[in-house]
Amino acid sequence: MQTSIDKDTTALTVGLSNIHTWLFVPATRMERVTKAFASGADAVIVDLEDTIAQADKAQARDALREYYLSSEYQPVWIRINQAGSTDYAEDIKLCEQLPNLAGIILPKAEQAADIEYIHHLSGLSVIALVESAVGLYNLDNMASASGLVAFSYGFLDLCNDLQVQVGTAAADIIANQIRYQLLISSKVHQLSAPIDTVYPEFNDSEGLSQRVQLWSQMGMSGMLCIHPKQVATVKESLRPLDAEIDFAKRVIAEYERTGKAVFKVEGNMIDAPVIQRCLQLLGK
Repeated sequence: MQTSIDKDTTALTVGLSNIHTWLFVPATRMERVTKAFASGADAVIVDLEDTIAQADKAQARDALREYYLSSEYQPVWIRINQAGSTDYAEDIKLCEQLPNLAGIILPKAEQAADIEYIHHLSGLSVIALVESAVGLYNLDNMASASGLVAFSYGFLDLCNDLQVQVGTAAADIIANQIRYQLLISSKVHQLSAPIDTVYPEFNDSEGLSQRVQLWSQMGMSGMLCIHPKQVATVKESLRPLDAEIDFAKRVIAEYERTGKAVFKVEGNMIDAPVIQRCLQLLGK
């Protein structure tokens, strides 16, 4: 059975693999966007949803439009309000007027139809933020939606919906199960590897580093950040150890010298999967 999905967003999907840090900025504080890029963030998300009070939604859209038309504009992603909400239609209308946005992030995503509606109206790529049991249940259906390039998830919202107690061993099990589901659906449907959820304790660099090592070892592509200081920690935590680079160089040198499919390096048996991993590590 054919499982691959042809998409008009294939090129962007590949490009997202190089985006590791996604930094949120409230749309009511657009002066922070330049600082966000200066922090080294690979992508900046201007938020029209959770960080904006209902009374400030219209002002936030105006601020985004003003920034878009300014000489300081750099392509940003926009987190709009959830489908069916009061401000959803206004957000989509705004995105239609701003074709050079980097893309749209749909919060509380639950239906493929919503993703395709946004993509077809705006012409922009969509990242679906899964934040409910319904969204998880419909994951494979959403993964085939036209215009979708990646998944992320909101863990606190999911915990509330699933009645999981945050900060417990049980919550860690659930989080890894969510990551696993996102990874499998993304791979099967040729999406970019999923983006990990926020780490809310922005002063806890050690805990953040451990989280980064976890999701990166699982094969996820990046992480949502809520504070500029998190960007440097994420990037540093993703940097391969010198010993790993040195070993990879020795493996590839031996492979290129001998042309063998199976050989030994420093007492380690090397075969095709190890060679492929070393090539990836060296960026070849």
